[in-house]
Amino acid sequence: MKSTAVLASAVLALSAVAASSAWSAAAYPEKVVRVIVPWPPGPTDTIARLISTELTSRLKQSFVVDNRAGAGGIVGMLATAQSPADGYTLMATSTAYGYLIAQPKPNVDLIKSFDPIALFGMNESMLAVHPSLPVKSVKELIALARAKPRSIHYASSGVGGFPHMNTELFKLMAKIDIVHVPFKGGGPAITDVIGGHTQMILTSMIGLIPHVKAGRLRPLGVGSLTRSKTMPDLPTISEAGVPGYETSIWYGLFAPAGTPPAIIQRLNTEVNAAIGAPEVQKTYEALAVLVRKMTPAEFGKLMVSEAAKWQKVVNDAGIKPE
Repeated sequence: MKSTAVLASAVLALSAVAASSAWSAAAYPEKVVRVIVPWPPGPTDTIARLISTELTSRLKQSFVVDNRAGAGGIVGMLATAQSPADGYTLMATSTAYGYLIAQPKPNVDLIKSFDPIALFGMNESMLAVHPSLPVKSVKELIALARAKPRSIHYASSGVGGFPHMNTELFKLMAKIDIVHVPFKGGGPAITDVIGGHTQMILTSMIGLIPHVKAGRLRPLGVGSLTRSKTMPDLPTISEAGVPGYETSIWYGLFAPAGTPPAIIQRLNTEVNAAIGAPEVQKTYEALAVLVRKMTPAEFGKLMVSEAAKWQKVVNDAGIKPE
């Protein structure tokens, strides 16, 4: 009898917890939700603001973007990881494993410190140079880099950021020696190349397309294995001189580890609905962002596989934090 009573109490307790969790998810959000972007204004910020606007409309509560740049994304990541796991502080970020992997004792882990919520989309990468650089193809760029080692300087969003990791992989596969110039974010890096202070950048198409169309940058290739629908005449880097080269960037939403699963699932459902909205689709098409709807579990698997890929690049290139 006693064991039966204990079992009944346990069942009731679990039922109460489940009911409370369901109620919390149904009522969520009841106040402003802060969406931290660990980078300055740039591609990730653009996507985060677009989706946050749509979530604000759908959930009738403000989703406010808060840029917390610094230390290769660490400042914003720490601010998110150390916030209460209640769904009111989230993080919108993009592919950025290198800086964390390169640290001997990282104080935040993109996989362990956060719960993946939803993928916003994927963006092909693009290799572009300043028009003053005397190259018009990937092969010509490689030939110049080999003829004049360390004469070409490439810009990145910071150590371990997507442009840095992209280009280090390119360097390894093309067997060239070019100089890394890190900045505090993708926006400043692109601006520097446009100004001609650095000559090259390999980053997401979303940040480069407007400048390519305006003639401020010269595109040489895309990082996908198939040509982009946005710029079908532009060859892939793989076909243009570096066989097998492939990189793309993901954008997604995270919560501090331990956030109630019901809230994670609610947000996943709403984000997947948001990226299907006509206005979002229109903007995605213009920016060459590809829709990739995923469950939280599927997004988590993507993160693990990507981390393994970039761990190898960090090891092979000898990348260290600065």
